[in-house]
Amino acid sequence: MIILDELKGLTKPQRSAFVASLLGWTLDAFDFFVVVFLVDTLAAQFHVTKADIIWTLTWTLAMRPVGALVFGLLADRYGRRIPLMANVIFFSIIGLLCGFAPSFGVFKILRALYGIGMGGEWGVGASLAMESATPRWRGVLSGILQSGYSVGYLLAAVAARTVLPTFGWRAMFWVGGLPALLALYIRAKVPESEAWQQHRKESLGAILRTVAGHWRGFGYLVLMMTFMMFFSHGTQDLYPDFLKTHHGISPATVSLMAIFYNVGAILGAIVFGALSERLGRRAAMVAALGLALAVIPLWAFGETLAVLAAGAFLMQMGVQGAWGVIPAHLSELSPDAVRGVVPGLAYQLGILIAAPTNTIQYALRDRLGYQWALGSFEIATILALATIVLCGRENRGRLFVREPAGAV
Repeated sequence: MIILDELKGLTKPQRSAFVASLLGWTLDAFDFFVVVFLVDTLAAQFHVTKADIIWTLTWTLAMRPVGALVFGLLADRYGRRIPLMANVIFFSIIGLLCGFAPSFGVFKILRALYGIGMGGEWGVGASLAMESATPRWRGVLSGILQSGYSVGYLLAAVAARTVLPTFGWRAMFWVGGLPALLALYIRAKVPESEAWQQHRKESLGAILRTVAGHWRGFGYLVLMMTFMMFFSHGTQDLYPDFLKTHHGISPATVSLMAIFYNVGAILGAIVFGALSERLGRRAAMVAALGLALAVIPLWAFGETLAVLAAGAFLMQMGVQGAWGVIPAHLSELSPDAVRGVVPGLAYQLGILIAAPTNTIQYALRDRLGYQWALGSFEIATILALATIVLCGRENRGRLFVREPAGAV
């Protein structure tokens, strides 16, 4: 109720900018997770192995830094609205075309291109949302914005249980073409960022020089985001397989558990995002990390379905709780003139560096067993990430827009 009351205090332009950013990230995540639910189906359709389909996920992730760089530079040079519209149209068309792919080769290329769109959306959308909100609302909106990732996952799971059995796998991607309509909403309702108008650079060269001049701060953000990716993907990607292979839980039950713990993820992002306005960005993140560390015995070593479900729910509350602070934290730590490119590029480079997460955990499984592979990896990750966060700085409440001369 408190959060709803705070959201009512936003102006209409602020709400429009936030809604556009939230929907963009949610629908972007939906189209990514569709493939996760279609691995077996696509392998049979294209007469390839499941490993080949999983590699398309890797190509999507690998291309995300390209999108963050391209669309981020455009956002810092030409404003947030037009690049965000272009990005939404781009990833919507690519997602739609995936449903028409005649062969695996075409599908693989399309999923790589989709990675460019996915990589560009978060940085541009987050900068627009955070710059459009006053500092008072930033933490709350940061958590809600980041929860769009988990909402997209949920929607993909629902589509897999409804659209797929009735209309087939191609319709799953055709649904992903609908976000293009969001561009019309952005065009009609969303104002340009005043912060960008005040701090805009005159050329792409000037933008790149600004990024280079802040290389230490940028390097810190990449390091933090790398361990954030170890944290999230280390608790999410192999967990369904862990439940099925180690505990013998049926795929149908695992999918229901995934929906359940994603509810925890959404709650965590919103709650800890809001807490970051009271406790500070770093303290809220460390508190979320502490929750995740505390529930590892339930999450990794539980022996009953109820204990595992509770552990997964609380684990994702902690994981996405820390993530809920990220849009605000990265925006506040980024230089004004490059807020379009720096947060998004740091985010996507982090996921590129952390790409071997699943490979590392799988190798540990052969040596330590599945429980200790997941548990020990996350214990080390959480302790390292907490240290990185505490050793950094924060700019909570930083003003993105200069006050008019003479304002009191």
